[in-house]
Amino acid sequence: MKIIVLGAGLVGGPMAIDLAKDPRFEVTLTDRNPASFADLGAKFPIVTLQRDLSDPVTIHDLVKDYDIVLNALPGFMGYNTFKTVIEAGRNIVDIAFFIEDPFQVDEIAKKNKVIAIMDCGVAPGMCNILIGYADHLLDETEEVLYFVGGLPEIREWPYEYKAVFSPVDVIEEYTRPARYIENGILVTRPALSDPELMNFPGIGTLEAFNTDGLRSLAFTVKAKNMKEKTLRYPGHIAKMSLLRETGFFNQDPVEINGQKIRPIDMTAKLLFPLWKLKPGEVDITVMKVVVKGKKGDKTLQYTWDLFDKYDPVTAIHSMARTTGYTATVAVRMIADGLYNRKGVSVPEFIGQDPACVKYMIEGLKERGVIYKETINEL
Repeated sequence: MKIIVLGAGLVGGPMAIDLAKDPRFEVTLTDRNPASFADLGAKFPIVTLQRDLSDPVTIHDLVKDYDIVLNALPGFMGYNTFKTVIEAGRNIVDIAFFIEDPFQVDEIAKKNKVIAIMDCGVAPGMCNILIGYADHLLDETEEVLYFVGGLPEIREWPYEYKAVFSPVDVIEEYTRPARYIENGILVTRPALSDPELMNFPGIGTLEAFNTDGLRSLAFTVKAKNMKEKTLRYPGHIAKMSLLRETGFFNQDPVEINGQKIRPIDMTAKLLFPLWKLKPGEVDITVMKVVVKGKKGDKTLQYTWDLFDKYDPVTAIHSMARTTGYTATVAVRMIADGLYNRKGVSVPEFIGQDPACVKYMIEGLKERGVIYKETINEL
C-alpha cells in the first residue's frame, strides 16, 4: 500500500517514520522545503519529494498514485488540500486544523467512495474519539469537559512556552472566538477568557482558558454542557491578551515609514524563534477528558488522562507522538479494513465503534502513548 505524507514539519516527519517501519507500506514524504526532510530518506525507507503544496493542481497530480494521503499542512492550507485529495478520489487522514466546514465535500467523498477522516490528531482527534465512545455507551450524555495543552518541560522566560505545532495555528487559537455549550445553548466567548487554575500530577499548576476546540463535537454530541479549554503555564493568558489587544495579531496592514506591513507578520517574525523547540528539548502533552451521563438508572463518569513526554530514544517530541501517531494508527485501521465509512468522518464517528476505539487505544499504547481510563458511578 502506497502512503504519502503532505508536509514534513514537526508532525509530518515522525508520521512518515512511523509508517515506514511497517513493511506493508511504501511511504513518501513531501514538502516545498527540502531542509524539512534533510536525510530522512537515507535513514529510513522513505521517498522524499520537493513540491509546492500550495498549488491544488500539484497536489491533485501528486496524490493520484497513492492509496492513502496524510495531510500535515498548516491549517490555512488545510481545507483546499482536503478537498483536492477527495476530488482526486484518494482516502485521506487529516490533522490540519482548518476552520471551513468539511461536510461541504461529504457528497463528493461519498460519490468517489473515499474515506476522509479529518481532525485526526490528539485534540481535536483522540479526545473526540473518546468522547464519541462514551456518548455511544451512555443513554444520555449530560456533560463533556476536556482540557489539553502542549508545553515545554522547562519554563523559560519570557514566554514559558514553545510551539509544539504550527505557530501560525497557535496564534489563530488566541484570536478566533471560542464556542461552547451551556444549558443546551451555543455560547460564544473571546479566546483566552474564563481562566481557571488546575493541578496536574507531574507538572503542577496550569491555567486553563477558552479556545475554539469543540469543533464538530458542538453538533455531533447532544450534551447539555460541553466545553474545551487549553492549558498553559500560569501567566500565559495575560501575555497573549496584551499582544492581541494591542493589535500585534491583527492581519490588516498598517503603514510604517511608507511601508505597509501586517502586524501578525512582524509578531510571527519576533515570536517564532523564541517559541521554537531546541534539539533535544523536552516537551510534554497533558490532556484530561471527562464525560458524564446516564446509563439506565445510574450516573456514570468516564475519565481519560494523558501525560506524555518527549522520547529521547527516537528524538520525537511529545506533540508529534500524540498527534501524529493517532493519525498513523488510523491509517493502519483503514488498511486493515476495520474502518470503511465512506464520506467525511469526524473522529467521534470512529468512537461509535468500540472495536475501532480499542484498536486506536492499543495502537497508541504500543507507541508509548497511554490513555488511562477511569469509570466512576456518581
